[in-house]
Amino acid sequence: MQPDREAVHANVRDIAAAFAAQRGERQQRRALDRADFDQPAQAGFLLTGVPTSQGGLWESAAKSTRSICELLRTLAGGDSSLALVSSMHPAVLAFWLASPRAAGGDQDAWDRQRAEVFGAALDGHWWGTITSEPGSGGDIAKTKTLAKLDGSGGYLLSGQKHFSSGSGISSFMITTAVPEGETGPELFYFDARRAWDGSDGMKLIAEWDGHGMAATQSHAFQFDGVPVVRCAWRGGLQPVLQASFGFVGCLFAAVIVGICDAAFENAHEALRGKEASLRPYERIEWARAEMEHWLIQQAYEGMVRAVETGPEGQTPLGVLQGKTAIAELAETAMGRVCKVIGGGTFHRRSPLGNWCEDVRALGFLRPPWGLAYDRMAEGSLGSPA
Repeated sequence: MQPDREAVHANVRDIAAAFAAQRGERQQRRALDRADFDQPAQAGFLLTGVPTSQGGLWESAAKSTRSICELLRTLAGGDSSLALVSSMHPAVLAFWLASPRAAGGDQDAWDRQRAEVFGAALDGHWWGTITSEPGSGGDIAKTKTLAKLDGSGGYLLSGQKHFSSGSGISSFMITTAVPEGETGPELFYFDARRAWDGSDGMKLIAEWDGHGMAATQSHAFQFDGVPVVRCAWRGGLQPVLQASFGFVGCLFAAVIVGICDAAFENAHEALRGKEASLRPYERIEWARAEMEHWLIQQAYEGMVRAVETGPEGQTPLGVLQGKTAIAELAETAMGRVCKVIGGGTFHRRSPLGNWCEDVRALGFLRPPWGLAYDRMAEGSLGSPA
């Protein structure tokens, strides 16, 4: 039985509206509330990580990107941190969703693993990611974490990781590591429902204290012999990543677009009836901010269309360009809005002040600026000699 897509969207809109009504309190939080995640789960959001053949919402990147992104755009208007953590669920499972045909010839093993990871989502489990490492610059190809053979065909993970958005909420997390005896990183996943004191191989070494997305619990951990499952894909890491990256890039961008939408709605309300009293500078800055918000919406639309019309299994250059453009425009547009509204936006109780920091996550974390521009240059000019 297929889920009612319209019902899922309607339910998520109701949830986002209820969260928005609590915005003042929510933006002061520095931790996630598991009860908050029960609501979108019950609304059907977890089905974004399950193919239609198993009763989920995913058909293909071309057919599903827009619909799933709009769910996240809506959630972001209610709670930024919750929306970013929620985006990790379909983003992580996209590695299995976007590549139904196995590389290397072992289709049975790939099918079994796909059924296993999708089954976890159907059972009500959230998925997350902890792939970034200190000193890597956000490039997973530079991972130094090791996955040692355990003597029975399994692997044990050891090393440091950070930016684990959704720690304590996600039942399962993906990561990357270099398998023992090999030279390049591969994809793994593990059961994240374990103690954080090191007694079960996973030790919290730094709680998340970001300027923005403050409640995502993107903690840093030290791993010491944590059992992990290796991805059954055997065609090299790059193809399976490339097949999903267009979709994943749109997911993260959708969260930022949703924040901007809510911020401009809030700013319009704050300025209502004050139009005649605005100084010339304020009017110019407002006009520029509105123009940048419009450009953000066009870039988002362009990203989604690039996935909808581009070749399957590839990351369209337009996704990289759109995502980076949105990251830049969101920062400048939010800065202009705060200047127009005034000094009141500088305190922690201001929704605009919080959103101004939240939007920076797209440029600093997913991926960092330097890596984003490297990828765009390579996409248009080719790799450097």
